[in-house]
Amino acid sequence: MSGDPRAEVLGRIRKALADRPGPVTVPRDYDRTRDLGDVLTLLEKQVADYRAVVRRVREPDLAAEIESSLRARRVRNMVAPADLPSWWRVGEVVWSLDSPMSPLTNAALDRADGVLTGCAVAIALTGTIVLDAGQAQGRRALTLLPDYHLCVVWADQVVATVPEALARLTPTHPLTFVSGPSATSDIELDRVEGVHGPRNLEVLIVG
Repeated sequence: MSGDPRAEVLGRIRKALADRPGPVTVPRDYDRTRDLGDVLTLLEKQVADYRAVVRRVREPDLAAEIESSLRARRVRNMVAPADLPSWWRVGEVVWSLDSPMSPLTNAALDRADGVLTGCAVAIALTGTIVLDAGQAQGRRALTLLPDYHLCVVWADQVVATVPEALARLTPTHPLTFVSGPSATSDIELDRVEGVHGPRNLEVLIVG
């Protein structure tokens, strides 16, 4: 090479790229209005397909249904975000509340029998529950360390598709997408549960 080697190399690169295609405009008109029928029934089916427990309940029966779920699992020690509605904290259970000003230790979360939360949105098509650390959801560790997660989903939080869900979420919030109990498989396809979250997921769809 003669002269400035750097300029010569960059010149060759520019020449090689001279006939490259121009930038492509990516369409963003995602289908947000697919008619999937009754989204609550679809969500119930998809969540059950993930080997989670799911039930449809009436709002007046919610407290009784929560108590029934806890009694069936024989839990004694539950954790919950501090802003969880007080009338959800039912049954003969010791409730430990987690708040930003007084967070529970990881050891306390790990010792708990389970956690009770709400959610931000639920996606019927994929059977996914989305948490964003908002009202009645708490921080991410709260729903990852306990072995059992009981989640309340209101009917108006259920959307049909992922684009609809994303339109409701704030991307700067810590988002957790939950599609069934935590599980993975090795190369032999042996299923292992509880790898990176609760082994047991139970969803109450209210409405």
